Parts: sequence; C-alpha cells; structure tokens
Amino acid sequence: MSGTAHHGETKLTPAARRILDTAAELFYARGIHAVGVDTIAAESGVTKRTLYDRFGSKDGLLVIYLEDRDRRWRARIDAHLTEETDPLRRLLTPFDVLPEWLPDSSRGCSFINAFAELPEPDHPGRQVIVAEKTWLRDFFRDHAAAAGAAAPEQLAIQLLSLHEGAIISYSITGEQDAPAAVRAAAQQLAERATKN
Repeated sequence: MSGTAHHGETKLTPAARRILDTAAELFYARGIHAVGVDTIAAESGVTKRTLYDRFGSKDGLLVIYLEDRDRRWRARIDAHLTEETDPLRRLLTPFDVLPEWLPDSSRGCSFINAFAELPEPDHPGRQVIVAEKTWLRDFFRDHAAAAGAAAPEQLAIQLLSLHEGAIISYSITGEQDAPAAVRAAAQQLAERATKN
C-alpha cells in the first residue's frame, strides 16, 4: 500500500489518488459490492495491476476510502472548533458542519452504507466504520462533560442518534430543513442536560 497513515493525510501517488477518488465516487453511488476492481481501474484510467500495486486489494482500497472520508469529516469539525470557544457550541459542532457536508451526501452516510454491506465483524472496513462512529460518540461525550453535563455518556448517545437521524432524513426525504431542525433539537437537549 502506498501510504496509509490512519486519520492523517494519506500520501498517494497521482495514480493512486485518481483510483481513490474514482472508487470513492463509485462505492458511494453504486455500493461496494456492485463495483468491481475492473470498473474502478477502467474509470480511473489505470490497469488493475496499478490498483493492486497501490492498494493491495479491493478491501485495502475500501479501507483507505473510509479512512480518507473520516479524515475529511474530522478536518471539517476541527476547522469549526478552532473558531469556537463556548463549550456548549463546541459540543454542537458536528451539527453545525452538517449543512455544508450533506449536499455531498445525497445517498446518506457513507459509513452506514458501507456497514450494511460488510456483515463480517472482522472486516477491516467495518473496523474503520466502528472507529468513526465511536469517535463521534466520544466527541459528544467529552464535549458534553466539558460543557457541564450531569450525564455526558447519556447525552452523547442522544446527540449521536439525532446526528445520524438528520443525515438519514436528509438523504431519504430531501428535507432541506432537517439539519437546522435537528441542530435546534440538539441544542435544546444539550441546554437541558448542562443546566446546573
């Protein structure tokens, strides 16, 4: 594999970047199992050998795709966090990022979609998915504690459920107000949970 620093910037050759970008579009639009390496290689303008040289296997490519998507998601959250000092607003940052993220997510959450296609608990792609969702839950828990929540773990589970629900609602119904409505609900919930 050509550079796979987990959650850091992945170092890829131009051909590998092209393969990854093409695979990302195809996996998201068509599904993981519906797309073969022949299609990815052809649409990337490379040979299958190049794909295998860069990623080792389709599963290796899938893992890098999921890690890359996770890295970009966390970078968006981090960019918003640097602008915010209020603990309650920091807690709600993932909701603030949704309106800019969702237009590129018309088929829902790429992690949930991939999870549905990877039933094997030891699949390396599934491990990336679980790590991403665990990270988001832990983000909510840690920021809930910093904001003074009496039960940060419970609030984290509630906020994670609202967050994931907003993505699903937006992708299925096309409800443009879903991110704002869910953000308002999350704020009310967080304010009640952090009152002393």
